Amino acid sequence: MVLKSESNPWSVPDAVDLETAPCPLGCRPDDSAVVAGRDRLNRLPGKYGVVRCGACGLMRTDPRPTPGTIGYYYPDHYGPYLHTRVAAPDDAHDRTAGLKRLVKRAVRFNTDCLPEMAPGKLLEIGCASGMFLFRMSRLGWQVAGIETSERAASHSRSLGFPVHNGPLETAPDPAEPYDLIAGWMVLEHLHDPVGSLVRMRRWIRKEGWLVFSIPDAGSWEFKIFKSAWYALHLPNHLFHFTPQTIRKVLDCTGWKTVRIFHQRTLSNLIGSTGYWMEDRGGMHRLSQNLIHYPERAVISQYLLFPPAWMLSLLGQTGRMTIWAKSIGA
Repeated sequence: MVLKSESNPWSVPDAVDLETAPCPLGCRPDDSAVVAGRDRLNRLPGKYGVVRCGACGLMRTDPRPTPGTIGYYYPDHYGPYLHTRVAAPDDAHDRTAGLKRLVKRAVRFNTDCLPEMAPGKLLEIGCASGMFLFRMSRLGWQVAGIETSERAASHSRSLGFPVHNGPLETAPDPAEPYDLIAGWMVLEHLHDPVGSLVRMRRWIRKEGWLVFSIPDAGSWEFKIFKSAWYALHLPNHLFHFTPQTIRKVLDCTGWKTVRIFHQRTLSNLIGSTGYWMEDRGGMHRLSQNLIHYPERAVISQYLLFPPAWMLSLLGQTGRMTIWAKSIGA
């Protein structure tokens, strides 16, 4: 149901229309309010709420911007577009490449960990500006992407990769199935994750893998920080998964959850602390540095690896990477 922005109390801009949608798993209407918040990343106007389905526990943003107007909250300077750029192909062959590979083998953050498999056909959902496609192509993969941002898709294409510019629903079926479909922090942005997962299952080879990452709204971070949780990211994040609810969604769409990794990073915790401090005023410079930590962290993430590793063992780092296979494979 579409709600006209002028007839609601959420103070959204005229460029945005709102809609309300039921639980995508077909549950009976029995929602309860969880939290309300605003766009903290881009500082754009509007207030949004999160509800929890009383039957299955899946949380979703409701009401939410319609597919045709949510682009308002994805400006060209949107962080994920900028931070997945490949500066130059020669960067992969710099003098420190060997050292970087050695460090990455020793310190695994599990942010984009993949099963052991031979190179084949890869599709990345939400490929942004092409960093992952570039890296996988260098490893021998035949890569392709889907990206809604015209500017980001154009940058990926400039690297020589075939990229469909538009939502997943408008992408053509592949001539041959993929061996691997990946999506990094993308599923929570989709208006119809259930339909999208069903579609992806049609595109995967029988023994192929689906690998993706999502925030973990079941973590203690969310319970403590609530609307100041860094990974809440309203209204861009339309769904807010927990390990239990993502298993249900995968099962209902024909996927078997093989493994869930909790990423070894404190980015959410540090960014959330910055938002919490900002809400209380004072220490402006420190709060802003903490808020931007997830975008800028390089060396410090290695220094913070030991506590991040310990929290990941407890399933409490606020970010998950999931491996899944088609049921019956």
